[in-house]
Amino acid sequence: MHTRWFEDFHVGDRFESRGATLTESQIVDFALTYDPQQMHVNAAAAVDGMFGGLIASGFQTLALSFRLFFDLGLVEKSNIVGPGMDEVRWLAPVRPGDTLKSVVAVLEARESRSKTDRGTVRFGFTVENQRGETVLTYQALTIIRRRPGDG
Repeated sequence: MHTRWFEDFHVGDRFESRGATLTESQIVDFALTYDPQQMHVNAAAAVDGMFGGLIASGFQTLALSFRLFFDLGLVEKSNIVGPGMDEVRWLAPVRPGDTLKSVVAVLEARESRSKTDRGTVRFGFTVENQRGETVLTYQALTIIRRRPGDG
């Protein structure tokens, strides 16, 4: 896809990313650096845990879901900044071998009152595994440039 500018985003627009498969080594490597809980770094210990095996850190799932969206190219040139996220919910564990995709909907598109060269888009993310199960949902605010020359 190509870059979209603020005025190109409309409530109800929906985008779907490619899938990405998480390996056990990717899960462990991420967790060793950022979230070294046993359920993320020690497969043997994780068997006795609440999830019955190794699972990805929710933070890894969140980061991957945004990367998958970013790879669509929609905001590559138009993104200014993401000032925040709301309603982050980890709904199901992500295991080694799971393939995730991001399904992203435009929930709101609001023009800036003080800066005419931009607006804020609220994206609703639903992250699904290869079985179509929702593993994560959240909303992300993104400040997006208007098309050059339109501000």
